[in-house]
Amino acid sequence: MPSSKLAQLHNTPHFESSLTRRDMLLKAGGGFGALALASLLNDSGRGDLWAAAHGAETEATPPRGHLFPRAKSIIFLFMEGGPSHLDTFDPKPDLTRLAGQPLPSSFKPVITPMGEYNAPLLAPKRKWAQYGESGMWVSDWLPHTAECADDLCLLRGCWTNGINHSGGVCQMNTGVFVAGRPSLGAWVSYGLGTENQNLPAFVVIPDSNSDPVNGPRNWGPGFMPAVYQGTRLQSGAEPIANLGMPQGVSADRQERKLAFLNELNQRHALSRPQQTELEARIASYELAFHMQATAPEAVDLSQETQETQSLYGIDEKKTETFGRNCLLARRLVERGVRFVQLYHGTGSKWDAHANIEKNHTEMCAQSDKPVAGLLRDLKRRGLLDSTLVVWGGEFGRTPMSEKGDGRDHNATGFTMWLAGGGTKGGQVIGGTDEVGLHAVEDRMHVHDIHATLLYLMGLDHMGLVYRYKGRPERATLNEGEPCLKVLA
Repeated sequence: MPSSKLAQLHNTPHFESSLTRRDMLLKAGGGFGALALASLLNDSGRGDLWAAAHGAETEATPPRGHLFPRAKSIIFLFMEGGPSHLDTFDPKPDLTRLAGQPLPSSFKPVITPMGEYNAPLLAPKRKWAQYGESGMWVSDWLPHTAECADDLCLLRGCWTNGINHSGGVCQMNTGVFVAGRPSLGAWVSYGLGTENQNLPAFVVIPDSNSDPVNGPRNWGPGFMPAVYQGTRLQSGAEPIANLGMPQGVSADRQERKLAFLNELNQRHALSRPQQTELEARIASYELAFHMQATAPEAVDLSQETQETQSLYGIDEKKTETFGRNCLLARRLVERGVRFVQLYHGTGSKWDAHANIEKNHTEMCAQSDKPVAGLLRDLKRRGLLDSTLVVWGGEFGRTPMSEKGDGRDHNATGFTMWLAGGGTKGGQVIGGTDEVGLHAVEDRMHVHDIHATLLYLMGLDHMGLVYRYKGRPERATLNEGEPCLKVLA
């Protein structure tokens, strides 16, 4: 179905946004307390983000979804570095049969980052089995995830343009392989706002204190107001540093300190209307005050039963870190956080140019049980229907070998999967060629993937418009189509 008809079908207008806030604030007493009031008056939580971002110079109301929302929140499990689809979810008997030979000339050539296009084909060493009523094929590297096969919607025909990590990670997050555009989480925050008043709408949690490739640009707002950017939490026992109230400081005193800071910041910001970072900083102080009361409880995993912690693998050394992050993601969406992105393998640790057996054995062992635990926990709590879980990296791996026992980057064909959030589990959509090099069936570019995720959240990717310097900008650069086959 053409995207331009999606909004018409659901009888919902496109977003047209230019509501301002500054004059209203001045006439209402000049206080940023109006933000809190708008937040209370707006039960959807959209008003406060919109007001903090756009000030008093616009004339429209905050944007709302176009379509029936199948999901309320997204948890994006980002396997940084590029997991091999050929060794996890996309078995290729012909790759085993042709192992040791060069890629047949009948296959369309590709550009590989390391240039070993003519290297011999590398056979997967995995054992494969069918799981669930659907009979989905999954390798022995992911035994826990395999048991959730009937909840998974495999997308085997994915492809992208970024052939290196910087470009690939950037495109999977922002739609393009160069920096400067808003991240997908920022678009969701812009389009739908927040469902809570005391926690961020968009949260990012790497599995180490180092940065992913490209750093904060992966969850940045691009040309949008800074208030839509993601909030990074730390991995470990204290996800939010300095969250506790200072010793000897009462809540009333803290609130008065914040009011004074807001007054000073407001005076500074009013003379600098183009610097949206100032508005975002002011809004962050408001949010930080509310988080001092709410966030400690939200990130306190000790409230969970031992059985739940074991489900995520928190009691095992190899799975503790990512298990904590997955459990934290569940607690955040449970409390109204709209978009949570978890990085596993921060620093491109899934990148297996050599010795893929050692690399992927380790990476799968760290992530498999926590991911399955998240799916099972969401399902038993009745949250999987409203939470869209996304799994994948920036690209896949080549069928050709590199350095004898590794695989190069493969942008032309790879696998991702969706679960929950209105998707139909136990199905496989799309496919790659006989050796897994090219996506050939139901091909889904990153723009199609993003359009599909937005559709499931109730947003038409062509109707979600942000006007920048007079130009209508969209999350998918006016490209892509949602894959309606994923729908339950």
